[in-house]
Amino acid sequence: MVFDSFAVERSGAPWRVLHVIPNHEKKVAMQLLHRAVEHFLPLYTERSRWSDRSVTLERPLFAGYIFVRFSLQERRIVIASPGVLKILGKNENEVVDAEEVERIRRGIATGCVLRPHPPIMVGTRVRVSSGVFAGTEGLVIELRSHCKVIISMSAVRQCYSLETDMRSLEIIEKKVIRQDGAKLLAAGYGHR
Repeated sequence: MVFDSFAVERSGAPWRVLHVIPNHEKKVAMQLLHRAVEHFLPLYTERSRWSDRSVTLERPLFAGYIFVRFSLQERRIVIASPGVLKILGKNENEVVDAEEVERIRRGIATGCVLRPHPPIMVGTRVRVSSGVFAGTEGLVIELRSHCKVIISMSAVRQCYSLETDMRSLEIIEKKVIRQDGAKLLAAGYGHR
């Protein structure tokens, strides 16, 4: 699987999140690149079947959002970029943990299979214990030869999935809560 991102490297300011017009993420990223504003747009590839052919599309991991770093002097340039709706956060002061952004960058660079995923309310909470995503917590939603873990990106209130070997997971909470509120023991983790 091929992943890509647009980025201009400059350190200093904290990471923030831009909310952009849906399906305009790449256009906004190109505008930011042209304006030399540091940004990160994680992409993933997806095969799509059209009526006459199959195509491979690059889509944003977090639809409608781009991560940016900018100084107070650059704020006007960022917010005036075509396609930008707003800077997230109350009074635009909400920042993203730099380690979260860096973890996604490293994951893409090392070929981890990342996909957007709707938020999950049920499942077993786990922590990844090895690899690029070590220390990341999430919910297990699928158990096979590889385990699918849903990880929440709090800054954009969206999730993505990570496929990993079950041996690289530590259980944080054995109980799962179904949507109807009943508690169950997580499958495969023993009995009471």
